[in-house]
Amino acid sequence: MIVLTAISDEDLDATDHLDAVAHDAAGATALFVGTVRDHDPGATGEVTRLEYSAHPDAADALRALVESVDTEDLRIAITHRVGALSVGEIAIVCAVSSAHRDEAFDVSRALVEKVKAELPVWKRQVTVDGTTNWVGL
Repeated sequence: MIVLTAISDEDLDATDHLDAVAHDAAGATALFVGTVRDHDPGATGEVTRLEYSAHPDAADALRALVESVDTEDLRIAITHRVGALSVGEIAIVCAVSSAHRDEAFDVSRALVEKVKAELPVWKRQVTVDGTTNWVGL
């Protein structure tokens, strides 16, 4: 069951996602929280922020990605941020609950990988000296 899919320009809270997927039949919840880090192999220096932008259809695309991994035994909540995020801020939260841990882990990982590869959201890295570069284009 898909309980939340969103593209948001607001701060993300992992607890909101955990609460959204909680239910009595869940024996496991896998949580992925992706944060902005201060380095990247493609950056020319220390990363100070990421600027995420999304295609107008990104919310629909995210929903479709979740539908591709959903089964009736799951609860899934996922949100991706857009806008300017500083180092340490949350860029994505994905929570998956199921009766068993293997399924929760497997679906969570598969979904995050699909989002990274297929969601029409792009990021521009900004380094301490002001240099920028696009990632994933």
